[in-house]
Amino acid sequence: MTSLLLLRTLPLLRNGFLNHRHQVGIVAGGFLSQRRRLWCSLADKPQFYEDDGDSTAERSGAAMNTASPVVVDNSWRFEDPDYRKWKNLEAEILRDIEPIALLAKEILHSDRYFDGERLDFEDEKIVMEKLLAYHPYSKDKIGCGLDFIMVDRHPQFRHSRCLFVVRTDGGWIDFSYQKCLRAYVRDRYPSHAERFIREHFKRASS
Repeated sequence: MTSLLLLRTLPLLRNGFLNHRHQVGIVAGGFLSQRRRLWCSLADKPQFYEDDGDSTAERSGAAMNTASPVVVDNSWRFEDPDYRKWKNLEAEILRDIEPIALLAKEILHSDRYFDGERLDFEDEKIVMEKLLAYHPYSKDKIGCGLDFIMVDRHPQFRHSRCLFVVRTDGGWIDFSYQKCLRAYVRDRYPSHAERFIREHFKRASS
């Protein structure tokens, strides 16, 4: 009787065991297949190394060996003492010349003065002391003597306005406030003047 039961259940056990192995194989195969797909998808994407503050030495070495490293920002430049010194000096120069530059722009580009109008006393005094005095050819501009300073249209470029020296003999000649500022920067900050002028004065003026 026992032998008969064993003979009847043996095929069932064998089938169950095989089915179990088949199911395990399916699950394992699916898992391996999914891992393979995951590896392939990761391999298709570029790997970036970012400095998050706690990177290991190996990670840093890998980043250095990357063929095309990604530059996140230029903040490293501010760690350079020479660059920091330049930026501080640049800010100092800008603070120095900004008031007179803004005044000159307001005189020329606002409706504060009509064409051919003389500057008022305060504006004229500032322009003479802070601008005209530094023009490389101020003596030639003044000539026989300065009567007053006015605003008018440029003799060649009628769409733009500029400052004019009106001489005591009735003659008049234009002068560029930007040229005065460039000369001032060269006189006051000789070591860094050319770099500042190159970066902040886009075109030459006469």
